[in-house]
Amino acid sequence: MAEAERIIGTPDTPEAAGGGPEQSEEHAADASEAAAGAERPRGRRRIAVLFTVAAFAYALDLISKMIVVAKLEHHAPIEIIGDWLKFEAIRNAGAAFGFGEAFTVIFTVIAAAVIVVIARLARKLYSLPWAIALGLLLGGALGNLTDRIFRSPGVFEGAVVDFIAPKHFAVFNLADSAIVCGGILIVLLSFKGLDPDGTVHKD
Repeated sequence: MAEAERIIGTPDTPEAAGGGPEQSEEHAADASEAAAGAERPRGRRRIAVLFTVAAFAYALDLISKMIVVAKLEHHAPIEIIGDWLKFEAIRNAGAAFGFGEAFTVIFTVIAAAVIVVIARLARKLYSLPWAIALGLLLGGALGNLTDRIFRSPGVFEGAVVDFIAPKHFAVFNLADSAIVCGGILIVLLSFKGLDPDGTVHKD
């Protein structure tokens, strides 16, 4: 009988069936590595979306300002929709939409801090809507920060070029628009309970 059990084996026992503790731990480790490997490409794709959106917003803002400075500054405003919407070149030393002209350096530091925070947050980014929102914020912040660094009257005190002038509203630029749109999208995502890492909180 003992000889028969030795030949046939006892598959009822974990050791004989190949399911010992060591093998279970190996299977768990393999599963966790596979899950991590499946998440990493998704994270890279979201980061790519963030920087693509940021680059697009930044390029549009930069090109539009170059055209405005070259063709519109020191010229009469261009009417787009009668008196309701004009293109008019304005140098703005304040924040978005012309607020706070006495705090140019402070706004420059804030813009730089926003860029650093977004860059750090990108490492944990797995949500496509958050990638778009942060990309808009990053592109807009870079656009206005470029003006503050390189335009007169001096480094970190430069005046931002604004040119979109709706009736009864402040003059702004495409960077301001990107920042506002990104901020609104972040508020909506927060209300929906969606975090940058892709998790959803349900109340």
